[in-house]
Amino acid sequence: MFLTISTTGTPERPATELGFLLHKHPDRAQTFSTSYGTAHVLYPEATAERCTAALLLEVDPVALVRRGKGKGRGGAPDAALAQYVNDRPYAASSLLAVAIGSVFSSAMKGQCNARPELPAETRPLRVEVPALPARGGPGLVRGLFEPLGWTVTAEAVSLDERFPEWGDSRYVRLELVAEGLTVAEALRHLYVLLPVLDDAKHYWVASDEVDKLLRAGEGWLQDHPEQKLITSRYLSRRWSLTREALERLELARLAETDDIAVEEIDNAVDEETDTEEKPVPLAVLRRDAILAALHASGASRVLDLGCGQGQLVQALLKDTRFTEIVGVDVSIRALTIASRRLKLDRMGERQAARVRLVQGSLAYTDRRLKGYDAAVLSEVIEHLDLPRLPALEYAVFGSARPRTVLVTTPNVEYNVRWESLPAGHSRHGDHRFEWTREEFRSWAREVAGRHGYDVEFTPVGLDDPEVGPPTQMAVFTLATGTTGTTGTTGTTGTTGTPNAKEEKAA
Repeated sequence: MFLTISTTGTPERPATELGFLLHKHPDRAQTFSTSYGTAHVLYPEATAERCTAALLLEVDPVALVRRGKGKGRGGAPDAALAQYVNDRPYAASSLLAVAIGSVFSSAMKGQCNARPELPAETRPLRVEVPALPARGGPGLVRGLFEPLGWTVTAEAVSLDERFPEWGDSRYVRLELVAEGLTVAEALRHLYVLLPVLDDAKHYWVASDEVDKLLRAGEGWLQDHPEQKLITSRYLSRRWSLTREALERLELARLAETDDIAVEEIDNAVDEETDTEEKPVPLAVLRRDAILAALHASGASRVLDLGCGQGQLVQALLKDTRFTEIVGVDVSIRALTIASRRLKLDRMGERQAARVRLVQGSLAYTDRRLKGYDAAVLSEVIEHLDLPRLPALEYAVFGSARPRTVLVTTPNVEYNVRWESLPAGHSRHGDHRFEWTREEFRSWAREVAGRHGYDVEFTPVGLDDPEVGPPTQMAVFTLATGTTGTTGTTGTTGTTGTPNAKEEKAA
């Protein structure tokens, strides 16, 4: 099996720069050993006007059978039926993808020490694969490559030209042409999509395949319209690995949308300390206050927005009056810990039907959150930058619109009572602000006014006569006769002091 990569150039920008990018000199033919045969890299043509690099892979069918125990390991269908006579030596598959990753590893990473400016440059590219198994036909080939900027020619190969009535085989002759891609991007596309189209792998797919997929898919897979199909096929339809990959891709998409690092989004879990305040039972008091407010509201279907490690979800599950509980968090790690805390994998069918954990960002509207009796934002808003609050406000009060919304947040005035908290410090390193009682009430009243809610305030913990309670809670109730639409979200509506808090957090 083989493929060719071609480019064109000018005397000022010669096409032979392809040799620098691939780390293979155009004047030499090179040979590399692989687990299942021998890979050759050679240049059929190499001039300033046009340069073509060819990767030829000679597959050893005996080695393929011996290493795969005659079963195809990853599910290569023809190897299971005819161990020594099959299409593996001739058709592009995961064998060729592995050879690309091995022979062109530096090129795939976009590395070129000799000419470091070259990898980032786009250039005209043409890729040809004479025989490509395509389970899904030419339509799927176009559906996978065209969203990435390729012009695709996928010509179906007939089963037998002498008998056209037999129809087409599952193979296509593939030609890809692009003007605005780098060589590294082209190689990563091929590395992932060749085995996806073949829909079989010659080796066992383990957990490290998720990392391989995400590395090669960085920058394009999270927005690809066929993301689920690509992920499922690349991971040989192993559901646990597919789910992990899709969750990580969603987190990467959210991070790219917010223009921040993934680590900054996925920071809800402190691996060295428990986020509950163990020295002071304030976390327990807070949950008790939330449960009491939910009971008073008559809610039975509840959203825990920013559920973290699932402490509140666990408490809600113990009360049978709550018939449906949904925990939402942007952090995959937090949801994983919550799942273990709740023992979802061992929970009885009736109990499991009451609870669901979903990944989502509260900065965006989400139709999955509509139609619930109550929503809880417990110690959540202070983890957002102040400019993000209007987005959360609209997502919860303007779009989801539960009848009751409970919001708890620290009272910064109470911080002077914490002996272990240095002056001027927030209670948690990730708090972007902490409000006084008046600041919180001003914000809550303006939110309620904009979206048709009434609001009341309840202290949580000991209500100190001088500095108030350690935690403050706002209970929003949808006003009678209010419709399900609202106007503009406006600004956060806080006084000048929160801006000072934001400046301090920055």
